[in-house]
Amino acid sequence: MSHFRWDGNDLILECHLQPKASRDEFAGLHGDRLKIRLTAPPVDGKANAHLLAFLASALAVSKSQVSLESGQQSRQKRVRIKQPQQLPDALELTTQSS
Repeated sequence: MSHFRWDGNDLILECHLQPKASRDEFAGLHGDRLKIRLTAPPVDGKANAHLLAFLASALAVSKSQVSLESGQQSRQKRVRIKQPQQLPDALELTTQSS
């Protein structure tokens, strides 16, 4: 399984989240998931909200185009990005379906 797949024009990311990091960044792969470090604490949904905002900014879409599909209470998350406008180099993604 890859850390991403395309569902039509939507990008599905399989993520491993590290909250309370020193900075927000993509940190390579963690197994078959994309590791993302975030400064937000894992309290009251703050890390989830921060993740969605971070991905919206990185993929040049509005926050409403990014949704958490699974992993609300877990570090392992699945996120859907509707029609991403750009793919950051850090993701090392291709535009072809996997």
